Amino acid sequence: MTRSLNGRTAVVTGAGSGIGRAIALRLAEDTAKIAVWDINGDGAAETVKLIEAAGGTAIAITVDCSDKAAIHAAAEETRAKLGPIAILVNNAGIAPFTPFMDIDDDLFDKVIHINLRGPYLLTKEVLPDMLAAGWGRVINITSSSVQSGSFAQGHYVSSKGGLMGMTKALALEFAPSGVTFNMVPPGFIDTPMLRAAPIDADAFAQTLPMKRIGKPEDIAAACAYLASEEASYITGQTISTNGGRYMGSH
Repeated sequence: MTRSLNGRTAVVTGAGSGIGRAIALRLAEDTAKIAVWDINGDGAAETVKLIEAAGGTAIAITVDCSDKAAIHAAAEETRAKLGPIAILVNNAGIAPFTPFMDIDDDLFDKVIHINLRGPYLLTKEVLPDMLAAGWGRVINITSSSVQSGSFAQGHYVSSKGGLMGMTKALALEFAPSGVTFNMVPPGFIDTPMLRAAPIDADAFAQTLPMKRIGKPEDIAAACAYLASEEASYITGQTISTNGGRYMGSH
């Protein structure tokens, strides 16, 4: 199902591959103008080519989404080329596997810096655009590992748990404003990041109720709904897209 986003400008971070690319492609299909932000400039450019080939509008910006000055510069370029930012998908992140006693302070800080501080900085940068318009969507890609736990990922789960909490806090604070804050925690999704992880993804898939790994497009579909007008009365909520890995209420 295609929904109209009426040419609004969407920033999708980490959109040079995997889940981020799928989200960017889907929002473009739904008529958003897409700013593809990624630290991998070649990947971002490839995503833009795919969007343009399908008739959409997009720009690629190479940016470290945990660097405050770089985020501001990328936002200013986005505004100049595409207009005020109406939709933000905080997708960029890292997901290392490290036994807890092997995590050093620098690695812990790095994961928190990218996965939690980055979305904080990004949201603070673009939220004024949304508040001025009286309309906005912030969609945070969290993780089903926060809901169920994940072996040797104490740093990663901590960062995504913090993002989940921040999403709910901002949803409450800005509920009257027309800006919604929601989250999509993916389960096992077939991406380069998953295939590089020290696990047998295909074997793990057989332990899931649906007996398969998810596709990036599954996450993109959830994000497309949350970005739409149809989701205007939904804020602070979680759309768990995980093949039944976790069926709780948070």
